[in-house]
Amino acid sequence: MNKPGSDILTRYQTYRTRRFLENDANTRHWLPKWRTQKRRRILAVFVMASLLILLVIAVCSLFSRWAPIAWIPATVMFLVTWTMLQTVSRRHSDAPVGALDEWEVQQRNEARSIGLTVTQALVMVAVLALIVLSGAYDNENLAYAGGLWTLAALLAGGCSPAMILAWITPDPEPDDL
Repeated sequence: MNKPGSDILTRYQTYRTRRFLENDANTRHWLPKWRTQKRRRILAVFVMASLLILLVIAVCSLFSRWAPIAWIPATVMFLVTWTMLQTVSRRHSDAPVGALDEWEVQQRNEARSIGLTVTQALVMVAVLALIVLSGAYDNENLAYAGGLWTLAALLAGGCSPAMILAWITPDPEPDDL
């Protein structure tokens, strides 16, 4: 009873597209005043700032045992702004192909390519810093700090496609609002 093209990947993509469109229908009207390009850019800057704060806390955790406690409110700030950015940009950075038109797929793929490059570069910096410091610096907090550096790098790389798309996507048509 298998139809041509009904392999597991095709069925999963169909399921993913259906779920994405259902979620989009539910969240389409959330935060309507934040859907302009100017406000999306403000959110993108806040996401970048929260990622920078996470990195600063990660570096501070190398020198202080109490610095990682600041990671909790910084993570809350990041999660709130990241969720808002994803909501107002309609999650196009991680949308399945079936939910986007050709231009949106092209934009998404280009942003994802840049995101992969950002992820690779930032994680490489974090790993190299950890390697260099582990040989020259004897600190019991180094492994924890290195983990936080790497996590901040992964978050920055993972968020960059959505930030790029939020930055470059023009305002929606009045009919879409």
